[in-house]
Amino acid sequence: MDIKESIEKIVDKVKNDDNFKSDFKKDPVKAIEKVAGIDIPDGMVDKVVAGVQAKIGADKAEDALGALKKLF
Repeated sequence: MDIKESIEKIVDKVKNDDNFKSDFKKDPVKAIEKVAGIDIPDGMVDKVVAGVQAKIGADKAEDALGALKKLF
């Protein structure tokens, strides 16, 4: 399993599916396993969860910076 590919797939789903976003916030491991369709080993799923959360946080920060740039 390619972790980077999994992260991108899950980030897209979080951004485009409000139900999945809610599920991810409640229980990220269960939500990721649901999308993957398999039981992911604990060590691997922790990396995917961390990557998704980092990517979502980075995207939000980028959006905020873009909004600030428009003010100036």
